Amino acid sequence: MSGPRVAGLNHITLAVADLERSVSFYQDTLGFRLRATWDDGAYLDAGALWLCLSLDLNAKHARRDDYTHLALDVAASHFESLAAQVRTTAPIWKENRSEGASLYFLDPDGHKLELHVGSLASRLQHYRDHPVSGQTDID
Repeated sequence: MSGPRVAGLNHITLAVADLERSVSFYQDTLGFRLRATWDDGAYLDAGALWLCLSLDLNAKHARRDDYTHLALDVAASHFESLAAQVRTTAPIWKENRSEGASLYFLDPDGHKLELHVGSLASRLQHYRDHPVSGQTDID
């Protein structure tokens, strides 16, 4: 594609029903760095990921029953210890059936998250080595 295009992910905003609880979860459980807070929001970061938590009382009523989720990158050497920590504080919503180590869990507002070891390159290599039905050439 030539011409203007998206350069990457800028930030993610999650609606939360209890700002203090959510900041604590992302900071204390997952290790995000708290950068700023205000009455109805907070900014945190994890590497290049900029996360905005926005207080929204409708968040406690929101529910998604589909596969939409956010996958968070974790170094292989940290996966087991972080996954064990998450298991003590968050419900698991899916068992891993894909390539790479993954843990699927819910944050305090029910947002679906995944700790994942791997990259797009490792996933594409997996599908080169293990083709699936309907697969097209992998770039």
